[in-house]
Amino acid sequence: LDSLISTLMSKARSLRALSTLRNSMIDCSKVHVRPDRHGGLGAFAACNIASGEVVEKGVARVLTNVDGNENPYVFTWSDEVPNEHWAVGSGCATFYNTCGHEEANTIVERDFDKNTFQIFATRDIQEGDELRHVYKSKEWRNCFASLNIIM
Repeated sequence: LDSLISTLMSKARSLRALSTLRNSMIDCSKVHVRPDRHGGLGAFAACNIASGEVVEKGVARVLTNVDGNENPYVFTWSDEVPNEHWAVGSGCATFYNTCGHEEANTIVERDFDKNTFQIFATRDIQEGDELRHVYKSKEWRNCFASLNIIM
């Protein structure tokens, strides 16, 4: 009987944790960060992810006194070009590397009014695959100039 009670209590805690996660504004449970093939860090699928599925969701902190043209670790946080609004994202979002359109397996949707974002799979992704998207401002930010030469 004690074993059964312990098992039921464990399952109840798991269900509460799952409910909390669903209501959380941040969820990067399908992603882990590890060294990439370029000597830096990258975001990788922690499980299989179907095309169209949310890979990660999070919040953005809008920054002041930052020049995103020089700092590659901040997000473009408007549709303006040139951009004057920059943010840092929660979770694993800052570790997604960029690539060309044909290699991208995710896309980022930003909600500038709510300061949130969601990252979606653009095709089926296998556990262990690197998660990459085309940086919104890759073509015009100074800090990405070298990427445009090699991609």
